[in-house]
Amino acid sequence: MKTHNQKLSNNSYSFVLTIPATLLTIVFIIVPIVQSLIMSFQKYGVKNIISGKPGEWNNFRNYTKLFESNQIPDAAYHTLWFVLFVIVLQFIIGMALAIVLNKEFRGSRFFRSIMMTPWVVPTVISGLIWMWLFQPQYGFVKYFISIISGGSISDLAILNNPKTALGGIAIAALWKQIPLTTLLLLAGLQNVPNSTLEAATIDGAGAIRKFVSIVLPYLSPVIKIAMSMSIIENFKQFPLFWTMTGGGPNGSTTNFAILSYREAFVSMNLGSGAAVTTIWMIMMIVIVSIYQKSFKVQDLS
Repeated sequence: MKTHNQKLSNNSYSFVLTIPATLLTIVFIIVPIVQSLIMSFQKYGVKNIISGKPGEWNNFRNYTKLFESNQIPDAAYHTLWFVLFVIVLQFIIGMALAIVLNKEFRGSRFFRSIMMTPWVVPTVISGLIWMWLFQPQYGFVKYFISIISGGSISDLAILNNPKTALGGIAIAALWKQIPLTTLLLLAGLQNVPNSTLEAATIDGAGAIRKFVSIVLPYLSPVIKIAMSMSIIENFKQFPLFWTMTGGGPNGSTTNFAILSYREAFVSMNLGSGAAVTTIWMIMMIVIVSIYQKSFKVQDLS
């Protein structure tokens, strides 16, 4: 049994160890968030930046202007559509690839290694690669589709069309992010006990029943972490959007990241940019919390 003094000493030692992490969190996370929140209620522009004077308090004017101009609803729609589309396909394709790569076949180790190549490529380079692939005059995608369609589809400007530009960015994001999701799911699959699967097979369970009743419960912690990471990653996606379309055409790919950047550093209105960031942060926290809560309910059922 530990004495009272030993417990107190251990608690004090643990507290001292947490001080650096606590200070870093306060200085680099909490303070900037609070400062951004305060700035979102101020008129803070170029004059304030040059003079160093504090911003003028203008209540909710930054927020009302963004909603009146329909910028926040549009950015919210583009962001949520992009996140939902990417994470759903990312999970489906990643799970399918993980199941295939989990089987031993000739060249399986090679495919597991080369599969991570897109994830290693920097995001900006990924955007440039897909800009070239989607190029409307000589891009590979146009050439490939024209061959499949027999030349009936000749006008294919994916990133220049407001109806398809967001989908084009989503494809680039999937190419970049699926490898990591596949790797995480593959690691989870390799921890599923073969004895349990064999016992289920003897009891007459089919492949689908084994997958739903055995594999998915074992994978639930991995799925929860992988999809949470994907939601956060795609909610704050900026490099692909800025590199591939810059928020265009006609604002059809302007998400929260692009809108915040434009308001703060293009229009030089830091107060408005902070307002966008605040709404963006709150929405991301709500979405992640809903996902975490619903996933927890799913686990208990």
